[in-house]
Amino acid sequence: MALDSSQLEASVRSLIDEHDRIEAELADPDVLADAGRTRKLTRRYSELGQVKTCVDAIDSARSDREAAAELAEEDSSFAEEAHRLDSVIADLEERLRELLVPKDPDDVRDALLEVKAGEGGDESALFAADLVNMYRHWASNRGWSVEVLDSTETALGGWKDITLAVKSREGGVYGWMKFEGGVHRVQRVPVTESQGRIHTSAAGVMVFPEVDEPDEIRIDDNDLRIDVYRSSGPGGQSVNTTDSAVRITHLPTGIVASCQNEKSQLQNREAAMRILRARLLAKQAEEAAAEAQSARRSQVRSVDRSERVRTYNFPENRIVDHRTGYKAYNLDQVLDGRLDEVVESLRAAERAERLEGIG
Repeated sequence: MALDSSQLEASVRSLIDEHDRIEAELADPDVLADAGRTRKLTRRYSELGQVKTCVDAIDSARSDREAAAELAEEDSSFAEEAHRLDSVIADLEERLRELLVPKDPDDVRDALLEVKAGEGGDESALFAADLVNMYRHWASNRGWSVEVLDSTETALGGWKDITLAVKSREGGVYGWMKFEGGVHRVQRVPVTESQGRIHTSAAGVMVFPEVDEPDEIRIDDNDLRIDVYRSSGPGGQSVNTTDSAVRITHLPTGIVASCQNEKSQLQNREAAMRILRARLLAKQAEEAAAEAQSARRSQVRSVDRSERVRTYNFPENRIVDHRTGYKAYNLDQVLDGRLDEVVESLRAAERAERLEGIG
């Protein structure tokens, strides 16, 4: 796909026109009064802004290259500058080509992250807590906010399960976090091991795009079964004397969402509905992808060590992502939130696959 092809130029023109239209809409007070619409437009404007910036850079580099070529006719020293600009233009054109590759429409959304202990008992729950801390640090480094929607803590301070909402003013959290979905395996000496033997255990991670507005996913109240019960703490001990915890079952799909963190039944119901909407949105996307015979990346639904996506080896300070073959010996830094390089290897693989798909 050459940059100067009429089809590509038409696509670029169309996107820049859309960028200008959105810019005008965002200056309209009536549009700004609608928070949901403003949020969607702002996200799209930011995405299109990358295309416009790249096109402007290409135009500027081409102009400079033309000037250098003209000057080189009289002064050969400018030939080297013209050659350098050829390389700059080629890099920018490749960047533009990547920006024009169709993206997962859910990438611009915020994300709900669920972490569950799997095989390994208390050690697995403690590892789940390590993963949660890693995601918290990563979110802080990227300027994202984290909210706990639901959680079940163990007696040793691990997480049996926990659900987090991760948000950004600019959106795009899901486009980064979706690659975390799957089974994460840890190899280390557990704190509960008295003889210093290395154990292997696992924790499962699920990532869902969060629904922007409640009416985006329409749910008939008659399709819901809502159960209330008492919240419990580590070891199953009751921490609430009222039936404030809420479990919501979507009868047509069998999808269940629950929340017990808040003291108010109403607050727990609202949080459970956020989780339910996100799961229903993910189900719709999976069904649409299946109908289109798309190769949408799937996430592991079970917490089985054999279906791992990443291994964290503490004795060797090593982290390995089994999908891309990424390997590094900076596990301590990754657990401290320096996760960008690991995830970028997955984002790059996805871009390459999409580029290959368009020829």
